Amino acid sequence: MTTKASENTGRVNPKKFSLWLLLLGILMLFSGLTSAYIVRKGDGNWFDFEIPPIFLYSTIIVSLSSVTMIWAYRAAKKDNISGIKFGLSATIILGIAFMVSQYMGWLALSDQGLHFVNPKYGDKISASFLIAIAAIHLVHILAGIIYLVVMLINTFRFKIHKKNTLQISMCNTYWHFVGFLWVYLYMFLYFAPDF
Repeated sequence: MTTKASENTGRVNPKKFSLWLLLLGILMLFSGLTSAYIVRKGDGNWFDFEIPPIFLYSTIIVSLSSVTMIWAYRAAKKDNISGIKFGLSATIILGIAFMVSQYMGWLALSDQGLHFVNPKYGDKISASFLIAIAAIHLVHILAGIIYLVVMLINTFRFKIHKKNTLQISMCNTYWHFVGFLWVYLYMFLYFAPDF
């Protein structure tokens, strides 16, 4: 719960600061993975393949979930409890749809004979990068869904309203971050064969 004193002094809420540190750590993790992708590709023994279209659909789904999250956050600022419930519920459903579409993407890769392989023994290490990046990102999406469920429960308990928006504000920030992170990762992987 934000206090007037912290708002007036310009201090950053410790919980928000912790969230920003977490996001920075996640950003560094994925920066390392994409850098490793570029370096490994430059070493040769690389197999280029088309990313299954289902990954584009999952990108659209996660983008739509940002819209519903904005809906929930704005509803909280207006004290519209039913709007918060709708926005959070829709975001949870879209988050689960994103996870399902990612799984379907892995199945599509498997159908093409692309699996997570040992880099010493396989020439299709490029697929391993896609699978690893998507799997690690999916863990962060799952954490976001759990966070959304907690926010929804708190909404039903009337703990989320215009005088208490810290939790939903942090959830909003986290969800947009992991959503935009996937958009970046998809674009990176889609255009990576042209590097």
